[in-house]
Amino acid sequence: MSTLRNKVQLIGHVGNDPEIKSFDGGKKLANFTLATNENYKNDKGEKVEETQWHKLVAWGKTAEIIEKYVTKGKEIAIEGKLTHRSYDDKNGEKRYITEVLVNEVMLLGK
Repeated sequence: MSTLRNKVQLIGHVGNDPEIKSFDGGKKLANFTLATNENYKNDKGEKVEETQWHKLVAWGKTAEIIEKYVTKGKEIAIEGKLTHRSYDDKNGEKRYITEVLVNEVMLLGK
């Protein structure tokens, strides 16, 4: 059960072209968003589609794969873990971010 502690699996469409940053030593960072959709019928029997947006971060080899193959609109599956961090914005207000730290990516569709 310890492998299930902080595990996220998502399938969705990439919301924007990944932003790639390169660091000294060649290490790379990829930042992008993923949209997941859920369909259900409401109390009136009407079909409802609900979209959730997820902020994703990938490092190293995973970021290199994303840089090479992932573009806006592409359907992908990812596996990773939830991370939380905070920072102070330019006005001194504390901001909180929840991200998925991606450790595996699978390209789907065409």
